[in-house]
Amino acid sequence: MAQSADGGTAAGDLTRVSFVLIPRFNMMTLTMLMEPMRIANYLAPHKLYDWDFRATVTGQVQASNGLSVACRGIDEEGLPKPGIIAVCGSWGAEHLNDQRLFRWLRKNARAQVQMIAVELGIYAFAKAGLVTDQKVTTHWSMMAGLAEAHPALEVVEQLYSVDKPVMTCAGGTAGLDLMLHIVSRTNGDQLAAEIANQVMHHPRRPPESLQRHATGGKHDDVHQTVRAAMTLLEGRIEDPTPVPRVCRELGVSQRKLERLFKRDIGCTIVQYSKLLRLQYARVLLSSTRMSIREVSAACGFNSMSYFSQSFLQAFGKKPSEYRQAWPEQDAAPSWPGTVYSFLQTVRGKPRARP
Repeated sequence: MAQSADGGTAAGDLTRVSFVLIPRFNMMTLTMLMEPMRIANYLAPHKLYDWDFRATVTGQVQASNGLSVACRGIDEEGLPKPGIIAVCGSWGAEHLNDQRLFRWLRKNARAQVQMIAVELGIYAFAKAGLVTDQKVTTHWSMMAGLAEAHPALEVVEQLYSVDKPVMTCAGGTAGLDLMLHIVSRTNGDQLAAEIANQVMHHPRRPPESLQRHATGGKHDDVHQTVRAAMTLLEGRIEDPTPVPRVCRELGVSQRKLERLFKRDIGCTIVQYSKLLRLQYARVLLSSTRMSIREVSAACGFNSMSYFSQSFLQAFGKKPSEYRQAWPEQDAAPSWPGTVYSFLQTVRGKPRARP
């Protein structure tokens, strides 16, 4: 692609993007990826981007919010060759076994087409053998399952990665930052900055930006000691650390740490640790073939009965009933077990605001 003097592409160059949609994809993420290109086209003196929607089965593909997008076949005759392929997958995409899609991705990879794995779209590339030992990301809530299913991958929590041959995107607003990065790379930083102004997106975030400020935090300015404790707990899921030891390692009194957790998170550190391990268990159950006993042990529960009881209380289902994060028979997904839902259960019905 020819470059102009300011680092952008020369007039007449057109970047073609094909979005491959897996049923139950995230519509918000797709919009975040599309809008910067649409805005680029009306800010620039000539059209810079074109895009289409594809699937292995031609027709309407439904997103997780119920809206549908009309898709052409991935290898339909007459469609232009894409310069970028973005595979968008969310709920259930970890179980995808579409050999036709895998063959098509490998064919385009050999042709050196730029690839993007969006959210759980990374599973398609992993199963197609197109990512092996590179750094990748996905939505933070599903990282545990990806790391367990594909241990050779370096799964990191960040907004997006730009490692070749496959870029990866965590989803949500990270799609906007990734596309601004691509615009900057292909058409210059000035255009990317003007697109960011149009959508009032500041600051533009680099790839390594974290996806979360603080899991379950009530606000962004969570105390640094609470953040440190949360990081410590997340790193020791299989072998939970007793609170007194956490306090000793962080150099803080147990009384102060408990007070900070109640203020910034809304629950005790013991309650938070338990919820963290249960959330981890849910992801392993829905995205791996690990037995319930293996999942229980992997999440630091010494008693199977206590694990099952705690899981049922948090999610309203037994572990054996949670092999699908979004069962086929359910009209919409549900993701209970957050700090918010836990607190509502403990306190009863939420009180009306004064």
